[in-house]
Amino acid sequence: MKLKLLGVLVATALCACTLDPAYQRPDAPVTSAWPAGDAYQTQAAIAGNTPLAADVGWRDFFRDPRLQRLIELALQNNRDLRVAALNVAEYEAKYRIAKADLAPTVDASGSFTRERSEGVTSSSSSASIGISAWEIDFFGRLRSLKRQALEEYLSTDAARTSTQLSLIATVATDYLQLLADEESLAITQRTVDADQNTYDLTQKMMERGSSSMQDVQQARTTLASARSNLAAYTRDVAQDRNNLAESIGSPLPDDLPQGGTLMTSQSLLADIGEGVPSDLLTRRPDIVEAEHSLKAANADIGAARAAFFPKIELTASAGTSSSGLSGLFKAGSGAWTFAPSITMPIFDYGYNKATLDVAKIEKNIEIADYEKTIQTAFKEVANGLAGRSTYVAQTVADREYVTAAQQYYDIAQARYQRGTDSFLTLLDAQRSLYTAQQQLVTDTLSQLSNLITLYKALGGGWSETSVPAQAASTEPKLSTP
Repeated sequence: MKLKLLGVLVATALCACTLDPAYQRPDAPVTSAWPAGDAYQTQAAIAGNTPLAADVGWRDFFRDPRLQRLIELALQNNRDLRVAALNVAEYEAKYRIAKADLAPTVDASGSFTRERSEGVTSSSSSASIGISAWEIDFFGRLRSLKRQALEEYLSTDAARTSTQLSLIATVATDYLQLLADEESLAITQRTVDADQNTYDLTQKMMERGSSSMQDVQQARTTLASARSNLAAYTRDVAQDRNNLAESIGSPLPDDLPQGGTLMTSQSLLADIGEGVPSDLLTRRPDIVEAEHSLKAANADIGAARAAFFPKIELTASAGTSSSGLSGLFKAGSGAWTFAPSITMPIFDYGYNKATLDVAKIEKNIEIADYEKTIQTAFKEVANGLAGRSTYVAQTVADREYVTAAQQYYDIAQARYQRGTDSFLTLLDAQRSLYTAQQQLVTDTLSQLSNLITLYKALGGGWSETSVPAQAASTEPKLSTP
């Protein structure tokens, strides 16, 4: 009879509903379409035939073999990502703890006592199996806490994915910065060589009387400035390598694959599509993280509400008891206890009410954080889309600038050597060429960095290889009976 009653209580507890508020996803505080205008027209036609960023694996987006290897090393060694993964494991364990509280804990115990008092020696022994202080979840408090723990685990896992996306973007950006500074270093080295030749030529022309000491000093000044830039870019390249080593969590290997250059940027990154703003709600991990935190706060309200109702606990055991070990399992030695208890809150100086108010306020805070996260995501994507098309036009103009500056320099140099133009004309041509070349490097780096930022902003980078659109998800696989 007692076992039947216990079974009924268990079934009732497991079927109990919770007092969680009905969850509704807050409306996204952004428009249903990306901004339109001159800054977005160029890319609109391109993006129509490309897969969504969240569906493109990082190996397919980053096409440079050297960069792929660096990202691979970072995912293996980076300490921030390792900590994020350990946080996920911790919260998964906390979820299992909360889930275990729903079921009774069954313990087995045994004892033997022998004592002597007033000249009499006596002994006793017992063995039992039972349940100790199991809370029967009639009002769903434990189920709310379990749901809260689950949502916190899912939120932490989404945070780990965010850390991974940020790490991949950081490694790629650091790598591109290295390529840019290497390109600038090469340009500066060529400029130093050209300035050295100009300086030597000007000295010879002065000796022949076709140039002045002023021209020599100007050539010397230009050469010194170029050498200063050369030292600066040499330092930048060394620091870029150090930054990259810190990002990947290990020294740069000597056997890295051959990679491309910044000027072959068309082959470094793949095209991606942006989809619509609503895609961000399920594909961008920081938004997924914020929503799970909101759901956890919602479940916390259910647990706070359940605290107003009686708390029912059950202690039960069955076993044997005897004055000697030999009679422990004989007929008539059986013993059992059945001790349910109930605790009813009557007067707590407003503690439960204040706890519920705190839970409601925290939910409102999570709603505001969730909406803010969506707004930030929308802004980042919109800025990335504006940059994607305009940087294309800007780098095209930069290349025309370099071509024109190179032709101007070639003509000015030839005319100076023939004595047709002054040294000031040649000096202006040298500066224009150097400025044009550096401007192309800077804008190319900005273009590629913007594409990486856009890829991350759209939720790309959570998978290694591309997946079908319907399979894209940042949610962990977890059985939640």
